[in-house]
Amino acid sequence: MQKGLSADHFFETDASAERRQRQAAKAGNKNGDPIALKAKPLAAIRDPASPAALYVAESTGSVRRVDLETQDSKQVYRGPSAPVTCVAVGGPDNQTIFAGSWDKHIWTWDVSSKAPGRKYSGHSDFVKAILCANLGGKDVIISGGADKKILVWDVATGSRLHTLQDQAVSMMAIQHLAIDPVQSSADEIILVSASSDPHLRRWRIRLDSAAQIVDSTPGAPDEARHAILEHETTVYQLVFDQEGDDVDLWTASGDGTAKCLSRVKNYAVEDTIEHGDHVRTVALTDQWVITAGRDEDVKVWDRASGKLYCTLEGHFDEVTGLVLLKSQAGAPEQVVSVSLDGTIRTWSLDKKELDKINQEKSDRANGVEEEVAEEAPEPLMTAEEEAELAALMDED
Repeated sequence: MQKGLSADHFFETDASAERRQRQAAKAGNKNGDPIALKAKPLAAIRDPASPAALYVAESTGSVRRVDLETQDSKQVYRGPSAPVTCVAVGGPDNQTIFAGSWDKHIWTWDVSSKAPGRKYSGHSDFVKAILCANLGGKDVIISGGADKKILVWDVATGSRLHTLQDQAVSMMAIQHLAIDPVQSSADEIILVSASSDPHLRRWRIRLDSAAQIVDSTPGAPDEARHAILEHETTVYQLVFDQEGDDVDLWTASGDGTAKCLSRVKNYAVEDTIEHGDHVRTVALTDQWVITAGRDEDVKVWDRASGKLYCTLEGHFDEVTGLVLLKSQAGAPEQVVSVSLDGTIRTWSLDKKELDKINQEKSDRANGVEEEVAEEAPEPLMTAEEEAELAALMDED
């Protein structure tokens, strides 16, 4: 056990002490041009009205708008007394912010005035995921909770339209939701859900009905499949690939991988990225797959080869979200990462910039090796003396 006078050190394991000391050593770095917040960001989405601004769900029970160009973060939407875990923007003209909270409610605010709106209550545990959609001409929100339920709401009336829950395969806390952009239509939403169990589930939602999609198991067409099972543990995020012709489904999992599930193969695995630790989030461009999670690093993978191209180091605690910024004409692509270290960092995905980072790392590594070689202390004993000591120890 590590001992100390600070209350932070009481009953602190050596591993915890090492982690705290390592994080303290990394905390001052300026990689990714960090914007420091006073709370831990638990999730983030891009502001649909701005190419370079985010809405951030915070551990202090608020939603904060952050302008990445001016670094202004003073616009805050307050209400919940518990952490906000997810955020979405929707409603008429995208003028309403929706946020799910640990207090089991979905909170809303007007984007411009910040005035609180209707509060949706129906989950019996934390609200973990939320998204906005239009269904049959109605604005709806779809929420998922730690109560293992998916709820569909009419935004205008606040009424609950549907409650979805897997009755065949035991479902655990909902972690993320995604709408299939290919199979969904104006009158029907095809939803995919991820949860704390490794299964993915698909749902067909209409105004007058909602049901789980049961299809056939790949390789066994006569066997019904209630859920897609390609991971070993929790799936934290789902992303439909907007770059590919087939719009495949990508996943981020606690088993240390991000996977591409092929639509044409009935969502069997097409590619696997071995990140190496819990993967909390994944983002995609036509050239890169970007992953991040518990190991604090943002990793950029070459889509063509599947090989790690560059590791972006800067965060000193778990990364909870990645957001691609809307590309401006002639400007390089950028990805934004948010972390439990309380910072938001912006990274260029331009190949030349990534090559520059790789070269700087190589130069530093070579310099450290040379410095260590030059400053290596002289041995305290000669080889003969070490052999004599070893013989004496053997005799004892």
